[in-house]
Amino acid sequence: MLMFNRSQPARLHYMANGFRVLSQGDHVVCAVSGEKIPLDALRYWSVVRQEAYATAEIATQALAKK
Repeated sequence: MLMFNRSQPARLHYMANGFRVLSQGDHVVCAVSGEKIPLDALRYWSVVRQEAYATAEIATQALAKK
């Protein structure tokens, strides 16, 4: 059985319809707010920027900036 630290951030590759786990962990960090996002709650990310967002509002604000 694979074991890992429950407070360790995961490294992900974000794709259009999901993500691939590159390094095991239990969460990612929001690129804007710094909030920890559990992997099972991750819903918003940018494929182009390869970053995660905690909420739809944060994602919209981040993607509106160029």
